[in-house]
Amino acid sequence: MKVADNTGAKVIECFKVLGGTRRRYASLGDIIVASVKVAEPRGMVKKGDKVKAVIVRQAKEYRRKDNSYIRFDENAAVILDANLIDPKGTRIFGPVARELREKGFSKIVSLAPEVL
Repeated sequence: MKVADNTGAKVIECFKVLGGTRRRYASLGDIIVASVKVAEPRGMVKKGDKVKAVIVRQAKEYRRKDNSYIRFDENAAVILDANLIDPKGTRIFGPVARELREKGFSKIVSLAPEVL
């Protein structure tokens, strides 16, 4: 999936969804463990690094409490730092979902150019 921040990673591959022993799918606001597959040469993260990230966009439609649905063109994540709340990068690219604020990722929501 794409990375929506300026840490230097461009593509990551999810291999673990946190929050249960046999949890298979992640949704908006869920934390995943991923491997960096494509990265810029002088970025904060390198190819092959194991990172934790939060899902900010998903292509599968997501049902909200008011029975409306939101979906994006692609799947995207933001890499998190050690405390698993703040982003590692200083900028966020593209829109993010409103559900991130409810899950406690207010710093990501404030950095994002658009909240849908």
